[in-house]
Amino acid sequence: MDHRLLEIVACPICKGKLTFDKDKQELVCKLDRLAYPIKEGIPVLLEPEARTMAMEEGR
Repeated sequence: MDHRLLEIVACPICKGKLTFDKDKQELVCKLDRLAYPIKEGIPVLLEPEARTMAMEEGR
């Protein structure tokens, strides 16, 4: 994941900052507790494609 891209992408719901989870290949919004997949190197920033994170994740 290109770190320059992380500086400009935002959560499509709250417009907050996303962080990159290298192990799961996801962009994570800690405010909304959503994880957006990265498929074939492309972030899929669509709410229906996002995974809702469990409470214990991301701590």
